[in-house]
Amino acid sequence: MQIEHVKNNQSVFGWLRTKWVQDPLFSTGIAFLIMVISQTLVLGFDYDSFGSWFDSWVNNWINLLRNNAGVGIIALGMTLVIMTGGIDLSVGSTLVATGAVGMLLLDTSAKGILGLLGLSGVPAFIVTILLVILLGYLLGLLIGVTITKGNVPPFIATLGAMMIFRSVTQHFMQGHNPTVPMEFLKISSFNIGGYMIMPIVYWAIIIYILYYMSKRTVFGRQIIAVGSNERSARLSGVNVEKVKVRVYALMGVLVSIAAILQVSRIGSMDFANAGRGIEMDAIAAAVVGGTSMSGGRGFIMGTVFGMLIIAVMNNLLNLFGVPPFLREAFKGFIVICAVLLQRKEKLS
Repeated sequence: MQIEHVKNNQSVFGWLRTKWVQDPLFSTGIAFLIMVISQTLVLGFDYDSFGSWFDSWVNNWINLLRNNAGVGIIALGMTLVIMTGGIDLSVGSTLVATGAVGMLLLDTSAKGILGLLGLSGVPAFIVTILLVILLGYLLGLLIGVTITKGNVPPFIATLGAMMIFRSVTQHFMQGHNPTVPMEFLKISSFNIGGYMIMPIVYWAIIIYILYYMSKRTVFGRQIIAVGSNERSARLSGVNVEKVKVRVYALMGVLVSIAAILQVSRIGSMDFANAGRGIEMDAIAAAVVGGTSMSGGRGFIMGTVFGMLIIAVMNNLLNLFGVPPFLREAFKGFIVICAVLLQRKEKLS
């Protein structure tokens, strides 16, 4: 009986080890659960009643999710880009460029573009959103064409775009301080049940759309094929260049949506610093969620868990009073560990 008990324990631990190494969603989910428990314990239970504790717990999570919804949306696009074997370092600068255009269109001063055209209110908001998304699409398309037609490595193409987009935006926004109509802020601040959860709702909708696309559409399967083996995908009839261009264009659209959320949530944008480092957060979320840096494998839900792990980690480090500069070190450590686990899986 004792020998059988030992064998059962070994089989359970063996199964857990196999699942942890070979199933990124399992390991990421367990890590996220540990982070949730840790945050709950750190917040404490010193409240008058369970109801007040629960309200505080819920508010904490809503604030955390709302503050990270924009980065979470960008991380989803980064997942698809990495799955093709590429990278996009320009997302922070694209965020600034599209956000700046949106603010210029909506500006309530005499310099407001749509105001000069006689547009205001909801029609102006709709036109602004559509034009900002179109701009994001065109910037992503430009990067995709540069990579495919110009045969420029994604790292170099997006690094160049990162410097160009931000510097051009800063140049043209010198002396401009656009003000956004208060009504536009309702896009992110509209209350549902007493909670401002609209950014979370938008994030959830995009998660569902991209999850469905990655699992149920031809385009989703083509992304995996291109990242797994580009030559085999080409021989199978996949238009590799078209797939890559579409992925980077989609990345641009997602970044522009994040820009709209940021402008509508804060009402302003620091064109010199906004979005700096956001590409690292997006890459970290994708890698922690099980996306392979060599391409061919990625998980939309894994990236969601990865984003939440990083968000909770940042929150915990803030609660513990860890200096801001050291928080990046923790994030880097997690990313390295995630890549080491991926390597271990390939060797096993």
